Amino acid sequence: MYAAPVKEILFVMKHLANIEGILSYPQFQEAGVDLETAEAILEEAAKLNQEVIAPINWPGDQTPSRLNDGIVTTSPGFKDAYQQYIAGGWQGVIHPQEYGGQGLPRVISTACQEMVNSASLSFALCPLLTDGAIEALLTAASDEVKEKYLPKMISGQWTGTMNLTEPQAGSDLALVRSKALPQADGTYKVFGTKIYITYGEHDFTENIIHLVLARTPDAPEGVKGISLFVVPKFLVSDSGELKERNDVHCVSIEHKLGIKASPTAVLQFGDQGGAIGYLVGQENRGLEYMFVMMNAARFAVGMQGIAISERAYQQAVTYAKDRVQGKDLEGSAQAVSIIHHPDVKKMLMTMRTQIEGARSLAYVAASHCDLSELSQDEKERQMHHGIYEFLVPIVKGYSTEMGVELASLGVQVHGGMGFIEETGAAQHYRDARILPIYEGTTAIQANDLIGRKTLKDGGRVAKVLAQMILDTEKELSQLNTEVAKVMQRRLKEAREGFEAVVEYILTNTKGHIKDVFAGSTTYLKLCGITLSGWQMARAILAIEKIKAEDEGFAQAKIATAHFFAAHLLVMVPALANAILEGGQATNALNIEHF
Repeated sequence: MYAAPVKEILFVMKHLANIEGILSYPQFQEAGVDLETAEAILEEAAKLNQEVIAPINWPGDQTPSRLNDGIVTTSPGFKDAYQQYIAGGWQGVIHPQEYGGQGLPRVISTACQEMVNSASLSFALCPLLTDGAIEALLTAASDEVKEKYLPKMISGQWTGTMNLTEPQAGSDLALVRSKALPQADGTYKVFGTKIYITYGEHDFTENIIHLVLARTPDAPEGVKGISLFVVPKFLVSDSGELKERNDVHCVSIEHKLGIKASPTAVLQFGDQGGAIGYLVGQENRGLEYMFVMMNAARFAVGMQGIAISERAYQQAVTYAKDRVQGKDLEGSAQAVSIIHHPDVKKMLMTMRTQIEGARSLAYVAASHCDLSELSQDEKERQMHHGIYEFLVPIVKGYSTEMGVELASLGVQVHGGMGFIEETGAAQHYRDARILPIYEGTTAIQANDLIGRKTLKDGGRVAKVLAQMILDTEKELSQLNTEVAKVMQRRLKEAREGFEAVVEYILTNTKGHIKDVFAGSTTYLKLCGITLSGWQMARAILAIEKIKAEDEGFAQAKIATAHFFAAHLLVMVPALANAILEGGQATNALNIEHF
């Protein structure tokens, strides 16, 4: 079973992610949205996900979605759960009120996102992709297209997909071959095959709105010649009524290692004369628009890594408390539950502390995204936007790699029973394994972190973050506690390692680019640990001010921060050395010797 960590989430939102500052802006004040409202939303989200969505996760793994004669039937209980999900307005939490959404801040929607992903990754993928499609249309679509599609997508009456990948075009979208031929009436006829389309066909809704990358006849080669099109499953009249079926069909769904209840479709466009599509924005700017969708999706996938880690952790703790095996090292006469054994406790602490750190970092990133849109000062908006953009590949890459590692630890806590499907621990491990792959592999996130997020601005945002960490170190020095001293020392070492690596990247990429990029995923991991550790340090400072309110919670928070400093932040200097000195070693072996 799943219990949403509402108390922990509220602590992060209130004391690390500046929720009260965000809600002080006029649009939320006028709408009557305050901290009490946020708490009520979280409680309702917890109730839905615990009682409705979490119970269908295991049955969905055992009875995956299936395709028959072009029709996909989803796993038992999924369609009904989706109807309850949209009836509560959860699809529209973050989206504009103008089109029927609730217009709430991203930091609140992030909490809702985490819960639904912990409840069931397979289920959550459908609203996740719809969110991304909505973001892309809001960014670039004409008013006519927005009015026709957005209200029903935001209500959840229709869902959305993103269609990028083709058999020959995975991460390299310059190889996209799908065609879009202009018609006299201003529409386009779309032809091509798209693969790995999450919820590309399903039985949740009456219509599915596909966002498709394709090339027009005169488009230039490469990524500069890609356009974005809306291709609905059923055509829609000017009055919003459904018309005839469009020429887009599901020809197969994938048989996968995990997230089995989520139908991953191969879609064929134009086999019967051409699928009718509508241009989004301008021709040849499709990849630019799709990146808006991909950025939203990448952050959301990072939250999936955190969410699956939380689910695996909860299950491992429950098992460790119940499973009696071995005697206590301090000499008890009777066998004890395995949570008393130091190695098991270390595994559980490793899980818990990494989750707390990664969650805090993600929510802080969400708050910077909110402030990049809310702030009245242009320089402040740019600063918050820069920090959010820097953090997105870290949230995505670090949190998803963490998800695999921690789900594996969850299996290990179960011992042999973890390898048995009936316990459910193996499902989390299998489900988590896709997360570092889709929406850009960890290497793609890491290359982005170096190229677009560190080199492009000369390390400006990285240096701003380093200064913010230094400020936290100074605050820690004012606390006369052992944990604060340990944290300050380890955080200082981590910051110095981070700064050294940033300087190395800035000064060596031009002359030794392969050596620098050989350390890209290590740099991403270094950033993930350092910045998560910074949030754990900030939590120590915050808990000092409120520990009298809940002594037990405060003691646990201090203990997890201590563990993070002692067991995780200590890795950063070694990771920094691997980057600073290891590039040549990576590239030393000739290809023919592999």
